[in-house]
Amino acid sequence: MEEAIKNFPKQFLFIPKVQNIKRLKKSKKFIVVGMGGSHLAADLIKVANPNFNILIHNNYGLPNIPSKQLKEYLVIFNSYSGNTEEVVSAFKIAIKQNLSSAAISTGGKLLKLARHYQIPYIQLPNIGIQPRSALGFSLRAFLKIMGKAKEFQQTTKLSSTLKPWNFKNKGKLLAKKLRGFVPIIYSSQRNAALAYNWKIKFNETGKIPAFCNVLPELNHNEMTGFDIKATTKKLSRQFYFIFLEDETDYPRIKKRMKILRVLFKKRKLPTEIIKLKSKNVWEKIFNSLILADWTSLFVAKEYGTEPEAVPMVEKFKALMEK
Repeated sequence: MEEAIKNFPKQFLFIPKVQNIKRLKKSKKFIVVGMGGSHLAADLIKVANPNFNILIHNNYGLPNIPSKQLKEYLVIFNSYSGNTEEVVSAFKIAIKQNLSSAAISTGGKLLKLARHYQIPYIQLPNIGIQPRSALGFSLRAFLKIMGKAKEFQQTTKLSSTLKPWNFKNKGKLLAKKLRGFVPIIYSSQRNAALAYNWKIKFNETGKIPAFCNVLPELNHNEMTGFDIKATTKKLSRQFYFIFLEDETDYPRIKKRMKILRVLFKKRKLPTEIIKLKSKNVWEKIFNSLILADWTSLFVAKEYGTEPEAVPMVEKFKALMEK
């Protein structure tokens, strides 16, 4: 896992090749069908530019959109393994409905189907890492298929500007603070995908419970669950709050985050601020996630858990096939 973190910037040198490119529909509207780590890169594209028309679908079937409108989209199916049940079944539905489609995968059933039906596809490098660790590969593939040439070129620079080792010690220190606590990650709505990425890295790498939410919504409900009383004190003391503070957030959101942290401190609830700032939006995104990688890795070491594999997920998949 440590090598995957250190070598992560190299992923932005990946030059995706679109097979069956003549059949690739040019579009400004996209539906991304993917589960777990297979839709995370598309989420991050929306963080970088919320104006991009990208609809994420992480479920069976296709989005509940009228057939006429569905045909306006390019539907991109992403399964890192190529065997994700929900994605493969959705691909078959799209073929029956004659929707404009494309696929991204390292192999498996999805690429076999794409080749059979001559659907445009990109084959990702299979270097033995988990989907959550392959965000650079996936991001580049999405940008290529979506025709986002400017953004594709911007991300190439990350191969030299990202410095994973600069965040190792900070991640180690944060992991020590988190020992004995359940992390809750808070962010603005725009950065929801970053908070979610932090959460799943704690879940999959650290093998611990973790949760996330966004402002301002949580100010109207969730925070009241931590208004400590004598009878609820033991419940609230189990959590550690991580605030992803973005200098570009709406001013009222930044004020809400500051006030909430003060209220939590008065209730003796542990908090941590992770400042999201860098030269550009892509560095901001991936510097944050590299810190999350290191933190979750050291969380795993704190508890003696195995950081790479996800045996419970594999066991669940096996049971689903019975």
